[in-house]
This record gives sequence, C-alpha cells and structure tokens, in this order.
Amino acid sequence: MAIVARLRNVVIDCPDPLALARFYAAVAGGTPVAEDDEWVVLQVPDGPRLGFQRVVGYTPPEWPRADRNAQQFHLDFDAGSTWEEVDAAHEKVLALGARPLDLEDREKKDFQVYADPAGHPFCLCRIP
Repeated sequence: MAIVARLRNVVIDCPDPLALARFYAAVAGGTPVAEDDEWVVLQVPDGPRLGFQRVVGYTPPEWPRADRNAQQFHLDFDAGSTWEEVDAAHEKVLALGARPLDLEDREKKDFQVYADPAGHPFCLCRIP
C-alpha cells in the first residue's frame, strides 16, 4: 500500500519548550533547536524528530486516568537488555528531573513508567 504522507514530528505540548527539549536531549541525544520561544525541535539520533510547543495554561496528563485529562500518548525508550542497564537509566532520568509513576511488576512487564518534568508519561523499557 502506498503511503499518504511521512511522519514529520511527534509534538509535545508543554509550558517551557526549551527546558523539556533539553530534558529529552539528555535522555535520548540530539541538540534542541529553538525556532522561537513557542517552538523547539529535537532530532533524536537514529530516532524521531520531537517538537515541543508552548501551551499557556498547560495541564499535564493524569496517569493512569481514563475518564478525564488522560494520557494521550507516551514515549518508550530502549534502556538496554539487562535490568542493570535499566537501573542505570532509572538513576539518570531521576537526576534529570523525571519522577516515577509505576515501577511495579517490572519483571512481568519489561518496562517502568515515569513522568517527564512537564508531567508526560514515558517508559524505560528492557528489550531482551
């Protein structure tokens, strides 16, 4: 089947685009490029292009809600094939300002859930 269009960006609403782009650059690599105070782009090496868009009055998603203000998407990161690698990534994202949302049952799920500094959920995944 022929494609209709190519994916250009994954755009993330937030109160401070440059700060959030810097957080994800520290997690996944790349250099944030601020086009203006409202829009910052991060090209993740060997990954997607992330856009960060300022939203006045931004309200972070509430995880794990389904009734209102629910998570609408999340990013999954390959943190390595061992739990030691995931644990090292865990310490690093916490130092960058992430906060844990769900660290339970990681042996069954092969992932742990965090919130970025603006409150968006993301996962550190163990990829055996």
